[in-house]
Amino acid sequence: MCGIVGLLLKNRAWHEQLGELATPMLQCMSTRGADSCGLAVFHRPLPLEKRRFSLYVADRDYDWQSFHAGFSSGTGGDARLESRFNHATEVTATPEADVRGWLRRSHPDVHLLSVGRVIDIFKDEGRPEEIAERFGFRDLQGTHAVGHTRMATESAVSPAHAHPFSAGQDFCLVHNGSLSNPYSVRRRLERRGIAFETDNDTEAGCRFLEWRMREGDTLEQAIEKSFRVLDGFYTFLMATADKMVLVRDPFACKPAVVAETADYVAVSSEFRSLAHLPGIREADVYEPAPEQIYSWTLSSNLTSRN
Repeated sequence: MCGIVGLLLKNRAWHEQLGELATPMLQCMSTRGADSCGLAVFHRPLPLEKRRFSLYVADRDYDWQSFHAGFSSGTGGDARLESRFNHATEVTATPEADVRGWLRRSHPDVHLLSVGRVIDIFKDEGRPEEIAERFGFRDLQGTHAVGHTRMATESAVSPAHAHPFSAGQDFCLVHNGSLSNPYSVRRRLERRGIAFETDNDTEAGCRFLEWRMREGDTLEQAIEKSFRVLDGFYTFLMATADKMVLVRDPFACKPAVVAETADYVAVSSEFRSLAHLPGIREADVYEPAPEQIYSWTLSSNLTSRN
């Protein structure tokens, strides 16, 4: 049993309140999983040539300033550092392959959580309340966020196994449920040169969808193909730079609820984590149908639902 939450703000005036609104949603789901917790936040886009590299290390007293000095000289590019305890972000125009290569050679203890123009991922072991406080979730700003609280059932409890999972750029996935065939999916992808970082079943689903998008599918088309490949019980909540997407397995075994207003779309495993949201009494609240794709896209200050 895990908890998933997502919030996409249609109203631009609310973007400064993203963390303030999303944090109680995540904390409310602590009863569904207190092993680890994570949140992906999507910001205003960086310039086309720049990327945001989200980083994690086990040591909460890590010397990020020394790391940053080595990063700038080792990658040969200008960079801007943002750090908080054992999480940091380097913003740079250095190509992703060069950054990954430098990390492998110089700092194998530093884990790359995500890459993109808009995405930033925070995750660690522990209760949501503790992690939200440590990383300052309430102060985060952006257009949308996806979060997860984990009760581990099929793999280790570690920051690497925590959700959200990310693959490619500006894409993440959180999952409540259990896939029954992750290793067959993994072997299929490994034959195509796709590397895995954990034995978590969710990573198999995340990397399958990202692979299909690299092959030219939209996320929605990739999900349609996943119905014939991924087996098990699941509610997937995904996000890209400009959308949030929800899907449940054909039996809809894992709970989910959606609330929509003129100002936001909110998703959770349970309604109680949405009860604090402004205008919730007037919201269109519904349970998503099984094996139906719900997609909400940012378009100026509007969203569209497919």
